[in-house]
Amino acid sequence: MNPKSTFSIAGHPIHPMLIPFPVAAFVGTLVLDIVYARSGDPAWAAATNWMLGAGLVMAALAAVAGLIDFFGDSRIRDLRDAWFHMIGNVVLVLIEAVNLWRRMAEGGDFIVPTGLVLSLIATALLLFNGWKGWEMVYRHRVGVSEDPGTTR
Repeated sequence: MNPKSTFSIAGHPIHPMLIPFPVAAFVGTLVLDIVYARSGDPAWAAATNWMLGAGLVMAALAAVAGLIDFFGDSRIRDLRDAWFHMIGNVVLVLIEAVNLWRRMAEGGDFIVPTGLVLSLIATALLLFNGWKGWEMVYRHRVGVSEDPGTTR
């Protein structure tokens, strides 16, 4: 039997349902940073704060679901990829939290170039963390039912 996702509804793991939201918000922050850098319009600077804040809220929800899965099955904790995925996401959230905090304190002046660089680093981390998440599902079969007719 494969490692089991312990936080699920009707056999459907919750963590993978939540992760698209912070991913979209953090990549959206990078896009809005670029728009702000090109336009200088303060409305775009304000939009980056909202996008980043939404990403952090959704990342917190995804983290709770991921931690429940991580601590719910020792076979998941035994996977090196799971540790890389978790630690990478903790670093990502810390970077984005600092990014939002400094934007709130300094305004648009922080976005170019420092906030933009932090958004680029965050996007690179998203790629790495997503790769490790893929490894967990497709290589280690975490949360995957071998019998398509059953729920877990």
